[in-house]
Amino acid sequence: MSLRDHLRWWKRNRKAATTFLPSALSVLGVSSMGFSGGVETVHAGLTGQTVTTAGVICRSAAMRDIFEMARRASASRSKVLITGETGVGKEVVARYIHDSSPDAKRPFVALNCAGVPDTLLESELFGHVKGSFTGAYRDKPGKLRQAHGGTIFLDEVGEMTPRMQGLLLRFLDTGEMQRVGEDEYHAGITVSARVIAATNRDLPRLALQGLFREDLLFRIRVVHLHVPPLRERREDIRPLLHHFIEHLAPALRLTKAAWEAIESYRWPGNVRELQNVIEQLALVASDRAVDVDVLPWMKTALAGGRTGRERRRDRDGVASELLAQIAAGHGTFWDQVYDAFVTHDLTRHNLRDFIALALERSGGSYRDMLPLLQLPDSDYKRLLKFLSRHDCAVDFRRFRFSTAPRRRPASSQSLTGPLNDTAKPRLIRPSSR
Repeated sequence: MSLRDHLRWWKRNRKAATTFLPSALSVLGVSSMGFSGGVETVHAGLTGQTVTTAGVICRSAAMRDIFEMARRASASRSKVLITGETGVGKEVVARYIHDSSPDAKRPFVALNCAGVPDTLLESELFGHVKGSFTGAYRDKPGKLRQAHGGTIFLDEVGEMTPRMQGLLLRFLDTGEMQRVGEDEYHAGITVSARVIAATNRDLPRLALQGLFREDLLFRIRVVHLHVPPLRERREDIRPLLHHFIEHLAPALRLTKAAWEAIESYRWPGNVRELQNVIEQLALVASDRAVDVDVLPWMKTALAGGRTGRERRRDRDGVASELLAQIAAGHGTFWDQVYDAFVTHDLTRHNLRDFIALALERSGGSYRDMLPLLQLPDSDYKRLLKFLSRHDCAVDFRRFRFSTAPRRRPASSQSLTGPLNDTAKPRLIRPSSR
């Protein structure tokens, strides 16, 4: 039986094969890679010591420990908090817990708390009754009700408002839920579901700042799993790359230089970015071997050998180019920067550098920065909220002594913290003596 035949069998019988996973892996434990003229052709194969089960691919000891802990947590309905950067695979871990549990055949319902407006999040989670608000033309059960008997996955739970945090806390304590517009005296709906929450934010720090309820943090953090970024588990890059190439671009070939670039790149977007890059390569270089000059990101992938000053210069160049595009009338901040950030084309470092440059040119005032970003004064609060939510606010005070012209703020409204740009700097005049 050839290796390819084994792979076909493995795909058809993946669930059944988990009962004798070690023997299956021993059969597939030989990496099928060949070198020809400096080009490495990747065949479908599983490398030795790579764990592949329930859709999970990992080789690093850190990830194996995480999935072992996840397997143990799946035996009970303990609440689980999964933390980690964007794109590391938090939902993959959540689905692994569900698929490994006795409730695997029950529903797995996911809700992105950051992707639903605050005014609709309660309805999405708890449901509503007909006529409870404009547009409520029929009863809606809500995600919790849909997850009854299974698992509810609350992604980006750190984005919940204090009111929603209180409603979630009551549900976790009692198991009872009340739909929007329902008579509280007849709400008696009890839901039994495993709750798995995930976030890329520092919830203990938010709790200290009063932005996240500490009692809710204690409730959802019975089991805590932190998924490390891809740059801290480089052993997983190659098996993940094999997996994506097998499913997205089976004929893709990489040169040795391209392999070195891929494995030395920091992957700020983590596994999601790696998958997107393979999709790009499948379109751009379908008929030839991929070298480091095929895509721009590959040219800078070997940044490990460059100095911090050079990397900083590149980041400053990104900020300057974005600001120049906006100044030239090619869209607003929301068009050029916001869209790129939410699609992970810009990192938090890029966004902070952009805001710092804009503050420098506006004399250290967030309000005076609005014209540079082609934004009306009415977008002031929206901009500050966006920056605070994504931890991209920059302290304006270090730019207050810039030579850029200042205008008087349109209102005396102030905010606390690093965004409070209405406070005037104190000037210490030298003594006349």
